[in-house]
Amino acid sequence: MYAVIETGGKQYKVAKNDVILVEKLKEKDGGEVKISNVLLVKEGNSVHVGSPHLKGAHVICEVLGQIRQAKVIAFKYKKRKSEKKKIGHRQNMTKLKVNEIIVAKG
Repeated sequence: MYAVIETGGKQYKVAKNDVILVEKLKEKDGGEVKISNVLLVKEGNSVHVGSPHLKGAHVICEVLGQIRQAKVIAFKYKKRKSEKKKIGHRQNMTKLKVNEIIVAKG
């Protein structure tokens, strides 16, 4: 069984016990997050597709911690102008473990 969820403007394919990195959430470490933006669920041979989201379906995740991704370097340069600019950015992320995928029957 797996589901396709949406959080932070991105879509993730998740199954039970998966560990995923999503855009930063405000939940504390060890807390629980209920993601209700479920786009698709496949269990066995049946596929449930929402338009755009499935009603009554949600994914329950455990917050493992807040981390930062590796630094991304942006280097801007203009030739013959002696203009150089080096910028670094680290994105804040939340590490989640998928505990349960729930689909409403009906």
